[in-house]
Amino acid sequence: MHALIVVAHPDPRSLTHSIATQVAEGVIEGNPGDSFEIADLTQQGFDPRFTSADLAVHRKQASAPLDVLAEQARIDGADTLVLVFPVYWWSMPALLKGWIDRVFANGWAFDFSLDAKLVKNLRHLKVHLVGVGGADGGTYARHGYGDAMTTQIDHGIFNYCGAQVVTSELLLESETQDPVGHLAVARALGRDLFSASPGSLDVYSQTAVNAV
Repeated sequence: MHALIVVAHPDPRSLTHSIATQVAEGVIEGNPGDSFEIADLTQQGFDPRFTSADLAVHRKQASAPLDVLAEQARIDGADTLVLVFPVYWWSMPALLKGWIDRVFANGWAFDFSLDAKLVKNLRHLKVHLVGVGGADGGTYARHGYGDAMTTQIDHGIFNYCGAQVVTSELLLESETQDPVGHLAVARALGRDLFSASPGSLDVYSQTAVNAV
């Protein structure tokens, strides 16, 4: 089995990058026969801007640009997609959102036209979401931020394409809490990546918090 781990953070020494590394190491720890690739969108210089060329792809008037085709091929070669990102303004960074805007294109992730029913093309893809936030869980609960992120990302993006979000977790208080708990969650996720069931990461999180 092969995992594509996509990380979007400008600092390679960040907790976000460390969490992505722990997921990757957990994959091999869980089964040495499995493999992973870490796609660092900042390091590779991915252009997140949705231009007229991307609009032409959406309208099925042109083929996707080469950089988009390369990212789609990466996903096609993976059994599981893992997104690891810092929470910016209660959502994902613009770099990662732009990656989704351009890569999850009409004609590849889904097929839409005015005269036909929507076709979801990514039903085979399993997805794991790991957001790293600075606020505490109470803040997310009081203001509905967690539910809003679930609606816009889990449902609005991936369900629209047919992909199954297996685990979706916010690792919070990232600037004040001992990072060992978050790193333990990440490694546990990687270890069970290909056997995890929906909601299982919540168990990993509680175990990690109790261990700190």
